[in-house]
Amino acid sequence: MTRIDLHTHSVVSDGTDTPEELVATAAAAGVTTLALTDHDTTGGWVRAAAALPAGMQLVRGAEFSCVSPDGRGGTVPVHLLGYLFDPEHPAIVDEQARLREERSQRLVKMVAKLAEDGYPVDPGTVFADLPEGTTPGRPHLGQALVRAGIVGSVDEAFAKLLHNDSKYYVEKADTPVETAVRMVREAGGVPVFAHALARKRGRVIETSVLADLAKEGLGGVEVDHPDHSPEDRATLRGLARELGLVTTGSSDYHGTNKKTPIAAETTAPDALEALLAQASGVEPLTD
Repeated sequence: MTRIDLHTHSVVSDGTDTPEELVATAAAAGVTTLALTDHDTTGGWVRAAAALPAGMQLVRGAEFSCVSPDGRGGTVPVHLLGYLFDPEHPAIVDEQARLREERSQRLVKMVAKLAEDGYPVDPGTVFADLPEGTTPGRPHLGQALVRAGIVGSVDEAFAKLLHNDSKYYVEKADTPVETAVRMVREAGGVPVFAHALARKRGRVIETSVLADLAKEGLGGVEVDHPDHSPEDRATLRGLARELGLVTTGSSDYHGTNKKTPIAAETTAPDALEALLAQASGVEPLTD
């Protein structure tokens, strides 16, 4: 049976599984095609590819930190999934390096704010245990708060202290989403808008934004996602039909940082084929 999960994370960004463990977890769950989409990095690709078991295909990708018009005259943070792009494309290399530095500096500032209010965290406790080359993120700060006994889980850390409206939140200079769409296309890849209507995370875009991005080269939209309601899935599916966008489904798996199991949501085989047909960059890998 074909089982396709196109959005997962490893310790190279904010997951808890190594790339090898991620591949093993996916295989145990019956996943036949896995996309590794760590935040703002391609650092886990080689390790994941080397760990592929017989019969599994790896779609190499990344999740780009972006800022988008919200369709109401403001802006909102969003994520763009890029698949099968050339990781050596100069624009990709430069922007991913810049975003990783933005993430590091943002985390240092958030730690300082928490420490000012007496929380027992410092940069050493947050960064010390990160594998070399890891893209730092708020979940790593959440893990430090768990270790300090302040909260019982990373989810609780986000709910109480690290959410976007928290006094401890610090913004970072993300990539304009239109720029990211064009950048992924220029690198031979396929851009897919991630969890566009995940309202439980905070403010979301109006769907008119997706229509505008389709004109810039957006190739798909993540519809079946754990944070999407049935109503919003139906809305996105209908819009994707109108705009000619591929619809994907994914778990957004983060290991123990989130409760969602791998392959909790999946992509249809014909949707994967449609994505692959758009790519002119790197090829998927098999064992």
